[in-house]
Parts: sequence; structure tokens; C-alpha cells
Amino acid sequence: MLQIDLWKRVVIWAVCALGLLLALPNAFYSKVEQRNDALAAIEVSGNSAERDAMAAQWPGYLPSGLVNLGLDLRGGAHLLAEVKVQDVYSARMKAFWPEVRDALRPERATIGTIRLQPSAGDQLKVRISKPEGTARALEVVRGLAQQVVSLSGVGASDIEVNSDDGVLTIRLSEAEKRATDERTMQQSLEIIRRRIDEVGTREPTIQRQGTDRILIQVPGIGSAAELKAIIGTTAQLTFQPVVGRGTDPDASAGLGNEIVPSLDEEGAFYTLESAPVVTGEELVDAQPAFDQNGRPAVNFRFNPTGARKFGDYTAENIGSPFAIVLDSEVISAPVIQSHIPGGSGIITGNFTVEESTNLAVLLRAGALPAGLEFLEERTIGPELGADSIKAGQVACIVAFAAVLIFMFLSYGTFGIFANIALIINVGLIFGLLSMVGATLTLPGIAGIVLTIGMAVDANVLVFERIREELKSSKGPARAIDLGYEKALSAIIDANFTTFITAVILFVMGSGPVRGFAITLGFGILTSVFTAIFVTRLIVVMWFERKHPKTLEV
Repeated sequence: MLQIDLWKRVVIWAVCALGLLLALPNAFYSKVEQRNDALAAIEVSGNSAERDAMAAQWPGYLPSGLVNLGLDLRGGAHLLAEVKVQDVYSARMKAFWPEVRDALRPERATIGTIRLQPSAGDQLKVRISKPEGTARALEVVRGLAQQVVSLSGVGASDIEVNSDDGVLTIRLSEAEKRATDERTMQQSLEIIRRRIDEVGTREPTIQRQGTDRILIQVPGIGSAAELKAIIGTTAQLTFQPVVGRGTDPDASAGLGNEIVPSLDEEGAFYTLESAPVVTGEELVDAQPAFDQNGRPAVNFRFNPTGARKFGDYTAENIGSPFAIVLDSEVISAPVIQSHIPGGSGIITGNFTVEESTNLAVLLRAGALPAGLEFLEERTIGPELGADSIKAGQVACIVAFAAVLIFMFLSYGTFGIFANIALIINVGLIFGLLSMVGATLTLPGIAGIVLTIGMAVDANVLVFERIREELKSSKGPARAIDLGYEKALSAIIDANFTTFITAVILFVMGSGPVRGFAITLGFGILTSVFTAIFVTRLIVVMWFERKHPKTLEV
């Protein structure tokens, strides 16, 4: 019989209402976007009066999720960066020296004195004064090797050690270089993503290109220079022992040392041990704060490994200065007054509140493992996006009007029912896009236009089937019931195969292809829902009210 249970009717209308409610903010895009951006800024300042005033422009009880506009619609910045993976090799070898030195010290009776030799790139050179002890030195250093953690280098050693006339040469193995490259790229991708997310930008595109390049596209940002300022700062934090302090930047630092300028003392330079005691990679949290004198500062906290190193060093070096170095500048060099257990501390300096907040953000996001060289940068203005949106709107309106007219002329009253479902269908698509925070690109608009044309296919199958049943002298109620029942399998099969294609495009594609796949996939889901449930419910409600003796389909 032609009937639908009450609970099913309630669920169908509730789903439609929820979808249209989620889509509602997009009809007031500019107002809701300004409100969201303002509330995000006010949240930082904590001004509750401003927050209440902004909330009054768009009620807080209404959804405020928007369909994010892509770079081609909204404008923004485009960067192509090359990651300098060679920097990681050099840093790795520099950090390896204290471990080599500590391992060789107990063998001095056999190998003599240990001296670090000048070296560059991915190698470390160590001279021993007793060449006859070279075999023992090689054995000790090779014992420091670890297994490479990489699918391509299982069982391989991470270092290679050779000797020549009492000089040990330690370098990274090829397997370790490949594994390091992979880790560096993954870490760079994640840190860039975190830094961009920290400033509240919407739906950036951050993806790897080739072996050592990263594509970065951020909609809505002012310029490529602004984007570079966000991601270009390395924020490499280290804690290094102080050897001396002077005013000559060209003075000899000595092997294993380096000369670093002071950030807030012009003309002051510190001689520091190159190997840091603790690095920013071992930070787990950093928050803006104020010191005991009320000046802006940054509180930090290390992970257990960093906390142990920090605690041990402060316990053994009370009374010695300790430099806090940020991006090759000493921001503070306090004297260790007492043992600092627990791995917590504070960074002080001549900061403003804004500078301390930005520093905390950069430290939380982590240090870039290697420098970035920007090979390509473009700032895309919103004018192109406005033209694209306008063209897309015209295309949607023309397609929508053509489909509405065709359905009405072809199926009469039933065509009107299909048109109502089509309007709901478009609203549900935007509701889903808003709910998941998807990004709408120009190909995405093409997907919506295509969906508008395809959405009535299921209704056409049903209506044609109803016509066939009426020709076989079935009654109106029975013809409608059989029409939906017999067309169901064809509707499911046709849309399921198209949905598979959309999923494959989403998984295998990127950028514009994904944008098209998302709107196409959502359009298929909403089209099937409106065809099978919404139009059938409308037809049933109309039939219960009119009780027609004949049907004109």
C-alpha cells in the first residue's frame, strides 16, 4: 500500500530541516565570516563586551559553519618551497660529536688524546694521538651505530666509520640519508601545517611535490610575503653552554664552539659550545607569560628526556652561564642559580606581549628541521575569484532554471514535486559541505552544476515507471507504489557506480580534482536521498490529500 509511517516522515523532514539549517550561514557569507574572524580575535584578547556585540550580529544558537572558498575563488598566496635536507646531515653530525667524545674518553690509554678536526657536510672527523689504537677506536665508534628505521633500510647501520692515519671519519650511511630525507619532509609538512593552523587560516593546501619540495596554498591570506613570514621563521631553540663573551664577531671560537650574537645587546657576542644540551624538539609546551618583574616572557616545559638532560646539566653547572639561543641569536644568558628539576623554565628578554605570544606559537608548533628556499611565490587577488563565483552562479541559475522548466513541462504536477526535491537537494549539498568544512573550488562548482542535471535522473526513472504501470491499467495508488519499488534497483546501481568514481577521484586525485570529487560525491548522496525519500513523501502526502481517481504523469 502507498503509505509511510509517521516516524519515517518525521525523520525525513528532520534531515531536510537540519541540512537546510547548516546551509543557512552561506546565504549570509560575508556577515558570518566577519563574525567568526572577529570572535577568534576577541577570544585572544578576552573582551567579553566585544564578543557579545559580535554575537548579536549572528545569533549564537544558529550554525556558523561556512563552505570554505578555495584559492581560485577567494584569492590568497601560493608558495613552492624546497627543503634543504643537506642541513639536517650537518646538524646530525654536529650533535653526534659529544656522544663520540664520551664513548672514546675511557679508551685514552689505548688511543691517546681525542681532537675534533675541521669538517664539513655530512661527516665528522676525529683525530687520535695514537694511530696504533685506531682499531679499538673504530670498534668503539661503530658500537654507537643504530639500526635505520626505514622500510628501505631494514637492518642497515645509520653511520659509516673509516680511518686514515689516525683520523676517524664518521658519516651517515646512504640508508640513513634516505630515511632522514623522508623524516625531514614529513616533519616539515606537519610543522608548516601546524603554523598555518595556529593563525586561523582556512583549509590550506599543503602537500609534498617530488623528493624535496612542498606546495603551500592558503586562501584568504593577504600576500605571499605574509605567508612566508608565518612559515619561514625556523624558531630553532637550543640551550647551549657559554664559553665566553666578547665584542669581536670574527674572534676565534675554537673547535667545537661557535660565536653567536646577542639579540637585545647590540655589539655583544657569545662563544658557545656548538653541541646543545637540550633543543626545542624536546619541548612539549610553550605559553606566553610574565616574569617576576611583570615583563612579557615565555614559559616552557620539556618532555621526560629533555627534562632529565636539563635537570642534570643545571645540577652539575651551578654558577655557570647558560645561553638560550633562538634562530642563532642569544635571547638570554642567565647564570644557573640552582638545580632546576621537572623540566620547566621561563624565557625572558626584551619582548613585547605580541612578540612573546608569537614566540610561544612558534615554539609550540616546533622547529623546522631544515631551511626552506622559496622557488616560486604568487599572490592571487580576489578579483579572479569574484569573476569565477559570478560565472559559477550564472551557470547554476541557468542549469537550475532549465531543469525546473523541463521537469514541469514533461511531468506536470509530479515535475513540480521533483523540482521541490531538487531545491532541497542543493541545500543539503551546501549543508554537508559546511558541516565537514570542505573547500569549494571552481571544479567544485562544476560538480554542483553537474549534480543539478543528474539529480532528477532518479525521478525520471520513477515517473517513467509509473507511466508504464498506468498503461497496464493499474490504479493510481498501485502504480505509484510499483513505480518506486521497481525503479529502486536501477537508481541504486546507477548512482553507486558514479559514487565509486567520485571516491576514486578523491583518493587518487589532489587539488581541483578532489574539489570536484567532493561535490560530486555529496551530490550523489543527497540526490538518492531526495529521490527515494523526499519526493516519495511529497507524492504520498499529496495523494492522501487529493485522492485522485486518475493520474497525469
